[in-house]
Amino acid sequence: MSLYLPLSLLEADVIETNKSTLFTARNLVSRHPLMGIRNNMYKNAMTMFISEVLFRVVKEGTYEPGLYEWCEKSILLLDAIESDFSNFHIRFLLELSVELGFRPEAKDLLPFVGDHYPIVEQFMSLPFAESMLIPLSGAVRNEIAEEILRYIEFHTDSAVNVNSLRVLRSLFA
Repeated sequence: MSLYLPLSLLEADVIETNKSTLFTARNLVSRHPLMGIRNNMYKNAMTMFISEVLFRVVKEGTYEPGLYEWCEKSILLLDAIESDFSNFHIRFLLELSVELGFRPEAKDLLPFVGDHYPIVEQFMSLPFAESMLIPLSGAVRNEIAEEILRYIEFHTDSAVNVNSLRVLRSLFA
């Protein structure tokens, strides 16, 4: 069952059948055990949020060159970080916007982030490690995540109703 946890990186033999549009996956193997995520309740909650965002944003049949490789790199990075990862999901959302082709500058986010603009500007200008150290309360962190999701919704023309954000809100409050 551990193979089916959110954001597990798997290899499988995928078989297409003529009788259906569904595929069959066999010989599933974990490419990376992700012990840094699986042994941490907070990282597990973050993976639920990230996987739900990806499920809602990346449409079936859509091809974004390099998106899978970027996602894999991001998952492995979250797995490897030992501390100071509370801001990871905010940075993930901003980088996802870039990977989806929106390429926002901080000023593009102003209508969505309002009073949080100076913080978002820091996220976009600082290197990754330094952005993880931006001091934020859980409430501000969640407001910024919701605001960035609204920006993504605007550009994807679809509602990104992410229910797992409530879990993050309760854990990182």
